[in-house]
Amino acid sequence: MRHSLPALDATFQITLTGFSFLVLSALLGYICSPHLDTAPPRWVHLAHGLLLFLYQTFDAVDGKQARRTSSSSPLGELFDHGCDALACAALALGSTLMCGGWTLCFWVVAAVPFYLATWEHFFTNTLILPTINGPTEGLMLIYVSHLFTFFTGAEWWAQDFRKSLPFFGWIPLPFLSEIEIPLYVLVLILMIVCAVIPTVRSNVSNVQEVVEARKGSMALALAMILPFIVLLAGVAIWCYLSPSSIMRNQPHLLVIGTGFNFGYLVGRMILAHLCDEPKGLKSGMFMSLVFLCFPIANALIAKINDGSPLVDELVLLLLYCAYTGEPEHFHFHTCVLNFTYKI
Repeated sequence: MRHSLPALDATFQITLTGFSFLVLSALLGYICSPHLDTAPPRWVHLAHGLLLFLYQTFDAVDGKQARRTSSSSPLGELFDHGCDALACAALALGSTLMCGGWTLCFWVVAAVPFYLATWEHFFTNTLILPTINGPTEGLMLIYVSHLFTFFTGAEWWAQDFRKSLPFFGWIPLPFLSEIEIPLYVLVLILMIVCAVIPTVRSNVSNVQEVVEARKGSMALALAMILPFIVLLAGVAIWCYLSPSSIMRNQPHLLVIGTGFNFGYLVGRMILAHLCDEPKGLKSGMFMSLVFLCFPIANALIAKINDGSPLVDELVLLLLYCAYTGEPEHFHFHTCVLNFTYKI
């Protein structure tokens, strides 16, 4: 495919075009299922699979195009990985498997390996991918699942796993006999156990090996993960205390705002790597997390006031998306462009 692209085509355009496919997929999911808890028309799943395949293809081609046209640059790396970080949110929103508030959990499953891989790259200067990895086989499995859902319908994933997979009914599970567990929850657990945990262990092991070889501090290395942990903890506390159940009623806004937050953290770490900054915690990464204090405080006040918050949570969600989105990213990328221009 890369040979069919004009040599003068900007790599940025290829990256942005690929990312736009996932944005379109997320928008389609919102139109057909605003709360991600109803089954969309089956053709939507086919569209999701096709759009995800196009994103994967363009994401693979942009690097080859950059090398072919000798246009590889640190700024291109920042832009490419920044789009990929935001794509985690769009990918989760495009699932439309009737998982409602669990959509945020699927975003976490995508975000954790991505952040740890970026963190690992910061120390090793190498993007180490296992033989079976998320950007290739993982995405392929997802769009194959979309194709499968085109034939079965989203209801297949939302019903009890023993109905979707009858052979599990023969396995004696006395402690689960009275509990109805949707199939997508079982899939989520399998993804965590079989993919996320082994990947994280590998990331930490590789970083520890490099840090020990350089006589560095593993504590300083692990400190760079702290902003991401604070993000996950802050959003989890907000969802737990929320008087209006934002995770169930406003999954799109919650994932979008948190996705913007995540994109900033990833971008800041990539910038630190490109500028060869000292290893350790970057206090500027907490800028994007400050806003979370307000909705958490608002939810705590609602607990005291018998469920009546000072500010409507929908307003706070919109402000959250606005704060973590346009102004913050505009300021960040303006600083990067100015820095690059001076160089």
